Amino acid sequence: MSKSSWINRVALAGVTCLIMTKGFSQTTTDTIPLGGNAWANYGKEGSVDKELIARGGHIAKEGIVDWTEAATTFNAYFRVSGTGRVHMWLHLSVPEGDSKILIALGQTSRTLNVSGAGEQRFDAGEWTIADTGYQSVGIKGIHKTGRYFANISSIELGGDISGQMAYVPNNEGNFFYWGRRGPSVHLTYALPTGVHAEWFYNEVTVPQGQDVLGSYFMADGFGQGYFGMQVNSSTERHILFSVWSPFTTDNPKDIPDSLKIILLKKGDAVHAGAFGNEGSGGQSYLNYPWKAGNTYRFLLHAQPADHNYTQFTAWFYAPEQGRWQLIASFSRPQTHTWLTGLHSFLENFEPEQGTQGRYVLFNHQWIRDDQGAWIPLYKARFTGDNTARKGYRMDYGGGIRDNAFYLQNDGFFKDYTPIGSWFERPAADSTAKPEVDLSGLP
Repeated sequence: MSKSSWINRVALAGVTCLIMTKGFSQTTTDTIPLGGNAWANYGKEGSVDKELIARGGHIAKEGIVDWTEAATTFNAYFRVSGTGRVHMWLHLSVPEGDSKILIALGQTSRTLNVSGAGEQRFDAGEWTIADTGYQSVGIKGIHKTGRYFANISSIELGGDISGQMAYVPNNEGNFFYWGRRGPSVHLTYALPTGVHAEWFYNEVTVPQGQDVLGSYFMADGFGQGYFGMQVNSSTERHILFSVWSPFTTDNPKDIPDSLKIILLKKGDAVHAGAFGNEGSGGQSYLNYPWKAGNTYRFLLHAQPADHNYTQFTAWFYAPEQGRWQLIASFSRPQTHTWLTGLHSFLENFEPEQGTQGRYVLFNHQWIRDDQGAWIPLYKARFTGDNTARKGYRMDYGGGIRDNAFYLQNDGFFKDYTPIGSWFERPAADSTAKPEVDLSGLP
């Protein structure tokens, strides 16, 4: 990558509204820890190759560490709501020898000569922030006499910009991890009152180029689980359906037998077992090479049963196959319910992909009640996770696009959507109801 093209990457346009309460002025400074706000570039776009990450330098909780290769560059991101002059300092150490590193912000770059084994505060001079929104500080190694260029823990900024900044301020609550993943965003669909939703139908389109590694495009979320499609690696994609146990734990081995999710049946080639870490329960997934640009259908069924159980079953329709496929059917104890809390969400589950933006369209939402009537859902409320609500990351959005609901996250893009916004797409008439032969499902 040439010097000029690398510098151009650090100039990102932003937005004009912010909820983060951390601000700076002439008399205050903000210290931005790189452990939660920076990413390494390895010359391999979007790479999460662990061997590659282990070589040449990477981002740890302490910031930039083990930086030996000039080919490894870094970008740190923060967001401002004002413009003006700022002063920058780098908190770093050079384990041995001396180094020359290049710093870039906007269209300006300059070199710093640094040395000293103990962490020091190096003056990087004054800079101009010409536009509001996300900014990127680029860091590149030019020359070193020792093994490492530098260990850099944070960037400190102070200046005459009034307003507020957005960044991950510390690792409390493991937010370096969550902040580098980026904000997860959701759409909660408004259900008509007094209706027992037995079936939930949704269609999902991931536009071409938006199928970024680490993405989960979740179509059919409900009070006890979720169902959607993922990009798991460069060669593997999943159709994932999970149901939480009513027993609260992140370790599935801790769930008493009486509270475990029971697998009733699963489709051909579907893997099924337990999951943990974000709650625990029963999980199933189908390895399926779904394609960006195609529209996929998701169908979920709830059937309350005797002895305080509810059976949840999921089917997936791929246009390439032209048929519905059973994913799995689970029985959940201590549960006697119809479908509630219907929602969709978009998340990035790979922290190294937190700089890559993506969006997804949710095209048609319908429920079928316990009396057999199909009812369209055309109103949804937009929300975000803690990373969004705390204002640590502001690159999130949602709303109406091409008469469909959409969700967007990551990539440090220009606009964002206020959390709590309601959206309404054109209401479908009864002739547009899903064409599903429920009696013929596998």
